[in-house]
Amino acid sequence: MSSETAPILAINYKVYPTAFADKGLAIALAADKIAGEYGEAVSIILAVPATELVRVSEVVENVKVYAQHADPVEPGAHTGYIPLEAIKAAGAKGTLLNHSEHRLKVSDIDWLVQKAMTLGMETLVCADTPSVAAAIAVISPTYIAIEPPELIGTGIPVSKARPEIIVNTIKTVHRVNPDIPVLAGAGISQGEDVEVAIKLGAAGVLVASAIMKAKNPEEKIREMVEAAYRAWKK
Repeated sequence: MSSETAPILAINYKVYPTAFADKGLAIALAADKIAGEYGEAVSIILAVPATELVRVSEVVENVKVYAQHADPVEPGAHTGYIPLEAIKAAGAKGTLLNHSEHRLKVSDIDWLVQKAMTLGMETLVCADTPSVAAAIAVISPTYIAIEPPELIGTGIPVSKARPEIIVNTIKTVHRVNPDIPVLAGAGISQGEDVEVAIKLGAAGVLVASAIMKAKNPEEKIREMVEAAYRAWKK
């Protein structure tokens, strides 16, 4: 098996039209149903917009709901910011951080990861290169995702276009902290892409448009979950 733990499918809703209200909820319910079928053999994370945290958290049982971002502030006079305490109260189990579309300073990542730990929350921190991933590993987030920004949204999967970046990231991260699972992201669009990433040693994948823009999101989630499970079992 590629990993001692079950493979992870992390779905970033971003703010696509399908991310909100009934459409976003339908995707969450589809993911929850599939996660329930696989039990502990697969882990699904849904990173939803802050406006959807309560709506999604209240109806799912088998997936983890994450925020897409949190701000490094304590609750108080910070208009427009989203503290970790707020997303936890809304039902989030964790948060995505440092996506290429919402970068953070390393000092802010450090603050947020440490604060999340005290709140019993998980963190999935994105990195664009193996060296950045290694620097983040020192902070000890729950997960790290390697995502070359030039491949995000292209449909050209990192697992095929840049397999070496997955392998090198895993090596550099695990030299620092061997306990941090590394996910692969950017351009992952088919079940085959998921399978290749896991065979390269990734603990799972971080995907967005392949599911959020799919004609049949449930079918695409199932395709990716089945591929992840297949690769993991081997």
